[in-house]
Amino acid sequence: MPGQASVVGDTAVVLDLIERLIAEGGLTPGSRLPTERDLAARSGTSRGAVRRALDTLEAQNRVLRQVGRGTFLAPQDPSRTGRGTPAVSPGEIMTARLLLEPQLMPLVVAAATDDDFAEMQRCLDGGDHADGYAEFESWDAALHGCFARATHNNMIILLSDVLSASREQPLWGGMKRRSFSAERRDGYRAEHHAIVAALRDRDPQAAQRLMREHLRRVRDDILGEHH
Repeated sequence: MPGQASVVGDTAVVLDLIERLIAEGGLTPGSRLPTERDLAARSGTSRGAVRRALDTLEAQNRVLRQVGRGTFLAPQDPSRTGRGTPAVSPGEIMTARLLLEPQLMPLVVAAATDDDFAEMQRCLDGGDHADGYAEFESWDAALHGCFARATHNNMIILLSDVLSASREQPLWGGMKRRSFSAERRDGYRAEHHAIVAALRDRDPQAAQRLMREHLRRVRDDILGEHH
């Protein structure tokens, strides 16, 4: 429906603006975001779209809204890692992801249930309909989180949560945003679909290869490296 598409599109515009403010404005946990009125003016959308975007971020525990004071970036949750998430570079994040995520694929093949594949498909569908950086990045992170949860191994899920939390750091966000383009987004979509298809076929070797190729492409796009 056109009206629904417009609502989703306006919300994505606001999310994209907020991500840009965080990445380029040097905002840190505890920093105050601009007012709803200011965000609406900057994004060219309505106050309703701003509220929906803030609702999304609040549900993700990324912002705190205080009546009469405003909206603030939430502090990092130490319970996610047991001791907080240290500052790491995008290069360190990608090195860790390349070591961990391809190795998950045989475990996913062995343990994934129909519910796991349904959640993967939901994330694929969300990514297919996400045009802007912020919305696509959210579905991208959700899909990669699905892979870890589909192992049904609590230690691996914990490690994945640490990696996911590291992607919320401003330096990562800024570099990922600058590397983002419609062409690269479409390439990532195709790679995501291929990985999930290999997992559905219960083909661990193909899934590992596809995941490794995907992460190398992401690394090269973000860091500007070619190996």
